[in-house]
Amino acid sequence: MHAYRSHTCADLSTENVGDKVRLSGWVHRVRDHGGILFIDLRDHYGMTQVLCDPDSAAFADVEKVRSEWCVRIDGEVKARDPELVNAKIPTGAIEVFVRGIEVLGASKELPLQVFGDQEYPEETRLRYRYLDLRREKMQKNMIMRSDVVSSIRQRMWGQGFKEFQTPIITASSPEGARDFLVPSRLHPGKFYALPQAPQQFKQLLMVSGFDKYFQIAPCFRDEDPRADRSPTDFYQLDLEMSFVEQQDVFDTIQPVLTGIFEDFGGGKAVDQDWPQISYKDAALWYGSDKPDLRNPIKMQVVSEHFAGSGFAIFAKLLEQEGTQIRAIPAPTGGSRKFCDRMNAFAQKEGLPGMGYIFWREKTADSVAQELGIPVKDAQAKLKSGEVEGGMEAAGPLAKNIGPERTEAIRQQLGLTVGDAAFFLGGKPKAFEGVAGRARNVIGTELGLTDENRFAFAWIVDFPIYEKDAESGKIDFEHNPFSMPQGGMDALMGDPLEVLGYQYDLACNGYELVSGAIRNHKPEIMFKAFEIAGYGKDEVEKRFGGMVNAFQYGAPPHGGCAAGIDRIVMLLAEEANIREVILFPMNQRAEDLMMNAPNDPMPDQLMELGLRVIPQD
Repeated sequence: MHAYRSHTCADLSTENVGDKVRLSGWVHRVRDHGGILFIDLRDHYGMTQVLCDPDSAAFADVEKVRSEWCVRIDGEVKARDPELVNAKIPTGAIEVFVRGIEVLGASKELPLQVFGDQEYPEETRLRYRYLDLRREKMQKNMIMRSDVVSSIRQRMWGQGFKEFQTPIITASSPEGARDFLVPSRLHPGKFYALPQAPQQFKQLLMVSGFDKYFQIAPCFRDEDPRADRSPTDFYQLDLEMSFVEQQDVFDTIQPVLTGIFEDFGGGKAVDQDWPQISYKDAALWYGSDKPDLRNPIKMQVVSEHFAGSGFAIFAKLLEQEGTQIRAIPAPTGGSRKFCDRMNAFAQKEGLPGMGYIFWREKTADSVAQELGIPVKDAQAKLKSGEVEGGMEAAGPLAKNIGPERTEAIRQQLGLTVGDAAFFLGGKPKAFEGVAGRARNVIGTELGLTDENRFAFAWIVDFPIYEKDAESGKIDFEHNPFSMPQGGMDALMGDPLEVLGYQYDLACNGYELVSGAIRNHKPEIMFKAFEIAGYGKDEVEKRFGGMVNAFQYGAPPHGGCAAGIDRIVMLLAEEANIREVILFPMNQRAEDLMMNAPNDPMPDQLMELGLRVIPQD
């Protein structure tokens, strides 16, 4: 018999009754039922119940074991009594009577329990991640991650892509985030960098004549952490293709992701129609370039209804250049209680509040207030038809702008009795983020957001440049390596009107994919950087390898990258990306388990020619 096991803890069934077996695993829990000891023995594959009574020679040793001890069990398979069968596990029809036990690894008192669903502080979970990973949910998440990566590889190979590995140690290259720098021992005072992405290398592969490249690539960025982003490193499906246009990239990645979400999405519907929405429209309609299309709400501009109106705040605001008033429709949100909740939300977001109008059936109270008569008389007038019933608008804004403007807003938004609308104003970039978050909250609270589907959308037509509000300087707003729509001709006009062949894929409010058709012509690249204030010498210094390569017959090419961690986070229905990463950092970019970052040894610094300057 094998030294540690003849079967896994998921293998045994009634077909094995009477067999002598050997199992190894962890003690999930111990139960004492009237002197008979029951152990749920767990390994990577499943769980088997083992038992021992005082007649067994191993009883004294079994009495000593505790939760999470690693043990080897020798025993005999027996059928459970019919009324004791556990249909929830594959081995639930049998149990193993213990004849012998060996402790392979005893455990200290546990800082967190593996059995059960107890919640523990994140600091405890990360410090003892190897214990946290033994928990059933974490095992499932990590197995899913492995299976997703395997499926992605199969699908990419099936489309004729070749997998190549690009360097991990390279030159520093600003790509929108801070680099992790690596000091060189052989070249004192100089530094390598960990790649933020394989961007330049995968483009060089296209110049090298490879037609379809991909890899599951590690990327390193010194970023501020948040729930859906790791602060140090992450993995992405990175791909690049030659002789393609934007739609070719879309047509390549869509079946890969559709298949992944269908196979691992737990039965949720996967939208087959992926609309293409301009960056400008996404900001207007959804307040975000990663909209959640499960929520049907679309925001609209309603400035004309407030210009010159009795609501002075919005009327005066619209006298300033570049300002707008936008409405967030809220079907079924037409109650003062809900409107007050949303107003409180806006205040938590740092705004004075959020204007609203809601529509309701005309009441005797409102008629009495409007006509200055007793409620009883108002009831009579409504009943007789002297005062017309029907719908009325309520809320402070409705009173200020009057019934005609209010009705025009209602008709524009397509609302009716029981609905509401919320309003934000100013320069769009200043309030779009809050408006987008408000839209999400409204959709969730009113039950408008369909939680049982994955909704995808391509966001396209990103502007390449933006102007700094204070300095007036033109700089890149998005990827500087994207081909401008219109090529060189587009760069001869207003930079703020230049759009790039750049695109993101949003799913359920998260950015899953980002990519572009690349600017492969040196003269267009130099001009694009010149507009942003970067001279030819600086471009050659920063991106010399790629710029030089483009002078030797570069093909048109493009690609994208899909975030593996974020994809698995969505599939596992987790709100925090650390739940699908084996050994993540905490919010302060610290590895509590391995004590990183830590202080280097003096001889290490001396060898590298470095000195640490203490921070005040």
